[in-house]
Amino acid sequence: MIFNREQNKPVLLVIFFCLIFFSCSSGKLPVREIPIESGGQIIAVVKAEIAVTQEERSRGLMFRKKLPDGEGMLFIFDRDEVLSFWMKNTLIPLSIAYITSDGIIIDIKDMRPGDLNSVSSSRSVRYALEVPQGWFSRAGVKTGSIVKIPNNL
Repeated sequence: MIFNREQNKPVLLVIFFCLIFFSCSSGKLPVREIPIESGGQIIAVVKAEIAVTQEERSRGLMFRKKLPDGEGMLFIFDRDEVLSFWMKNTLIPLSIAYITSDGIIIDIKDMRPGDLNSVSSSRSVRYALEVPQGWFSRAGVKTGSIVKIPNNL
């Protein structure tokens, strides 16, 4: 707490703390355009928020009321492992692609809002990409498609 020496009363730095609070809690993470290829051709591009830290990955897309087609969240992990996601506090239906370290989609699964059951990858992967439910199929993205993960994430 900061005190005003003249009045010996707490001085609230409301504007300062509000700016910090709202800039840190807006919910949006940095966004990158992520191309997806099939047969050597780009078939889709998703504007994905990038979740790198444990805190960012844990929050994911919780509490969002909408997610437009062509947008999503890319979850990046430090090492290959079998990944499991659930939909606690997630209000919108999503599809998730599990992606190997070399960018190959090995699983695409749908997830229901609020569902506490885990949805796991069929084997070890490095990335997961969540988008509005059905977007992968509408965009022509299938298992075997290649997600071009940028090197500088």
